[in-house]
Amino acid sequence: MSTTEAALENLRIIRSLMEKAHIYRAVSAPAAMTGGVLALLAAAWPVQHAISGKGESLFGDSVFLGLWLGIFGVATAMNLALLAREAARRSQPFVSEGMRMALRAIAPPMLVGGVVGIGLIAILHDLTLAALIWVLCYGLALLATAGFSPRSLVRLGWAFVMAGLVLFLAWATTGDIRLLSSDEAPASAVMGLTFGLLHVIYALAVFFTKKPAEVLPK
Repeated sequence: MSTTEAALENLRIIRSLMEKAHIYRAVSAPAAMTGGVLALLAAAWPVQHAISGKGESLFGDSVFLGLWLGIFGVATAMNLALLAREAARRSQPFVSEGMRMALRAIAPPMLVGGVVGIGLIAILHDLTLAALIWVLCYGLALLATAGFSPRSLVRLGWAFVMAGLVLFLAWATTGDIRLLSSDEAPASAVMGLTFGLLHVIYALAVFFTKKPAEVLPK
């Protein structure tokens, strides 16, 4: 498929979604709440460990990486289960046009964030920079769905991007943080404030403001 044909196909799908008054919520509120709570719990222990005056690493790079990939896996599995349940309720295919478009939109930033972030941890042992890359790429992935996703998801994307930029500047200009013997606590703080707190806020906002048509992801 040529670039022009791909663009026309995307426009056709967007028009179809708009004509049906449907939006595609790529991140469901229940999955966001679950992932957010898990992220806050995972971030709390290393941060508390550092506040108590212990500068050494609590988990180690490999455990840090495995922990956060595990949380991502749990939240993703729950999100897919909710999407499958809603598709079955509507007698629609699980891999719908909306899902295919969402996957095409989020794949590039998620692929870049995943590879660079894992490489920073596994090879360069820079946990905080990896966390910041994850935050920024995740925000960009959400913004890539702006043409067919609800405003709440677009706002979440902007929240991740802006939080990532602010946290990056704070980290880059604070020598005391970058000179710590272990950056596990700063990296955990970044993950907790973004993937934890922002997801919880997003889920609560959706729960309290959702319309009947947005009870579950479409």
